[in-house]
Amino acid sequence: MFSHVPAPRRVVVVGAGVVGLSTAWFLQERGVEVVVLDRSGVAAGASWGNAGWLTPSLATPLGEPSVLVSALRSLGDPNAALHIPLRPDPAVLAFLARFAARCTPRAWQRSMAALVPVNRLALQTFDELTTGGVRASTHSGPILVGFADPAHSAALRHELEQVSRAGLDVRWQPANPTIPQLSERIVEVLELHGQRYLEPGPFVQALAESVRDRGGRIVAGARVRAMRHGPGGIAVETFAGAPEVGDAVVVATGSWLPELARKLGVRAQVQAGRGYSFSVPTDEPAETPVYFPAAKVACTPYRGRLRIAGTMEFRGPDDPLQPGRVDAIVRSVKPLLSGVDWSDAQDVWVGPRPMTPNGLPLLGATGAPGIFVAGGHGMWGVTLGPISGKLLAERIVTGTTPPELRPFDPLR
Repeated sequence: MFSHVPAPRRVVVVGAGVVGLSTAWFLQERGVEVVVLDRSGVAAGASWGNAGWLTPSLATPLGEPSVLVSALRSLGDPNAALHIPLRPDPAVLAFLARFAARCTPRAWQRSMAALVPVNRLALQTFDELTTGGVRASTHSGPILVGFADPAHSAALRHELEQVSRAGLDVRWQPANPTIPQLSERIVEVLELHGQRYLEPGPFVQALAESVRDRGGRIVAGARVRAMRHGPGGIAVETFAGAPEVGDAVVVATGSWLPELARKLGVRAQVQAGRGYSFSVPTDEPAETPVYFPAAKVACTPYRGRLRIAGTMEFRGPDDPLQPGRVDAIVRSVKPLLSGVDWSDAQDVWVGPRPMTPNGLPLLGATGAPGIFVAGGHGMWGVTLGPISGKLLAERIVTGTTPPELRPFDPLR
């Protein structure tokens, strides 16, 4: 389909997060000139302050029966990891209804089967970036998973077994729970191998620098208001500055995707599932990422400190930061870590993860000729951003959809 359309010589990418910049970088690999526009700047959305985990074994659909049960229990609980305002707006209610309808074992298995092919390719795509000129690095695991109650480990073991049955290589083993950064309340630890992590903000900044070094332009403060087809190509109009014209356009605006994509025939809902993070100093340098599934909190070494990331808050992407969510994370994880100075929390951040009801991203052509979308990765935008950009660049240049992209049709 569309194989008769000549390959674009110039593409305008809207969105300078990890997904948009990865798409731009891999388009450059194929000889395409790129310009990247962003309403704020590089990594200004969900790409900056997340945990930075590259964990294909954990990149699974959020929707499953246990999550639905947890959501119902969390209503009205200010300390819950999953937070829904007592008076959610109609868009949030519509999303939650669609999400709940897909919280079944069969729906989870379908979505997981769609994710496995891209999960398999995710880590090697980071190696393509770093060997191709992105001056940043990823760090090998293992990822430690800590439990204060041995009964809680059964759920994660079951999920990892499900992921393995879906066809993804999953390697884990029990580990010694007496690890300095873990408190004595942690009685069981699993060690997850074959995963990596990075410092997300610096990595995305390095990716942007590589795009610039290869001749691309990145324009900050360029919020797009319209896209119009004309004899010279597709004009991307912003609220400030002259239009940028390209032979094709990629919309990769994260949780703001519907603002432009809905007019292009993309009806799948994208809802902001906001995550929070902050960093704290530790008595001993943190060397290993740690995940606490019961609290839904991920901890990552970050510039000599420990980044604490967690919560899922269904609000608008532009809503102000809610300090109570940070307090809730501290209350949930403070008893589980030792040697942490909780009075020196810095880098407090909130970012909107772009969630879809079935947990699958939107990657591919829209109903408008020459305009594509890339988004809806939920919590796994960093893990899957580069492979998404590589596959979408192939689709844009060749006109042929790679088989790995077919389940993520934006017009589904």
